Amino acid sequence: MKNTALSHVHEALGAKMVPFAGYNMPVQYEGVTIEHETVRKGVGVFDVSHMGEFFLKGENALALIQKVSSNDASKLTPGKAQYSCMPNNDGGIVDDLIIYMIAENEYMLVVNASNIEKDWNWISQHNDLNVEMENRSEEWSLLAIQGPKAAEAMQSLTSVDLSNIKFYTFEITDFAGIPNVVVSATGYTGSGGFEVYVKNEDVEQLWNKVFEAGKDWGIKPIGLAARDTLRLEMGYCLYGNDIDDTTSPLEAGLGWITKFTKDFVNSEALKAQKEAGVTRKLVAFELTERGVPRHDYEIVDADGNNIGRVTSGTMSPSLGKGIGLGYVTIENSKIDSDIFIQVRKKQLAAKVVKLPFYKG
Repeated sequence: MKNTALSHVHEALGAKMVPFAGYNMPVQYEGVTIEHETVRKGVGVFDVSHMGEFFLKGENALALIQKVSSNDASKLTPGKAQYSCMPNNDGGIVDDLIIYMIAENEYMLVVNASNIEKDWNWISQHNDLNVEMENRSEEWSLLAIQGPKAAEAMQSLTSVDLSNIKFYTFEITDFAGIPNVVVSATGYTGSGGFEVYVKNEDVEQLWNKVFEAGKDWGIKPIGLAARDTLRLEMGYCLYGNDIDDTTSPLEAGLGWITKFTKDFVNSEALKAQKEAGVTRKLVAFELTERGVPRHDYEIVDADGNNIGRVTSGTMSPSLGKGIGLGYVTIENSKIDSDIFIQVRKKQLAAKVVKLPFYKG
């Protein structure tokens, strides 16, 4: 089990630690609901240093990214980031990721912790373009400072105007007395805020200064359990749950990051799938009676026939009702369709709804 550079800090704060993607991670401190509310209304800090960071450099760096990813990275300019995914050869997804354009011919790819090795091997295997690749996942730490008060609470720590860092843009700047920090706004919570990338040796200084600067705003450390409820209220996909090696980006509602204006791995097959139409689709649903849907629960129709399965589910702290994502047959995917979640021997009524669940 690997530790992040801050695992000892979380343990000292009394966090409940769990193994996650091979790392010893804080799942909660005070409790999921309190932590969730802190991010929705104020400001909270996640240690997500388990994420992977790859650096690609060279005149063919963009060509390699274009080959392995579904979105059109040629639209990026320095200081901009892009959400994308890497299709596999079988119609599924290797991983979803964020691509940062640092400078001409220089990019940072941020990948999921559980897929670092798989992603590295996949990109390397397609690198016949002499692109210089570095896996710096073990050297970098990442804090996500999230919530509507994040910009105000953190402004004293940097010379850059945080309110000017728009969604999916970033600055490389000073932060908490540390030079060359990547400060981005690619939030996974739906409540605004920033991600701060620093070297491991600087992260404890960063953590301490962040909490000092945020104390008048009621800043709190937040665990991974609340990260999951926050992202689910927005309907953001989680790799391993809602998307994986067997789900196509088109089935997952990620057609908007699948651009057929260029060739990429398996693009011909995905294009054919788009033309033919998908047979199943990832939908959002709310329970219309008491209950909590969970990952892998069966989804059935009114006659009890299996029509799909739940990929993510929880009791929404903001809405006070059971919500979830799941794949269903295309006939049952329309907004307002009535579906049922099989919870043990009971079939709980649910309705397909439009995302996000949390409207802010």
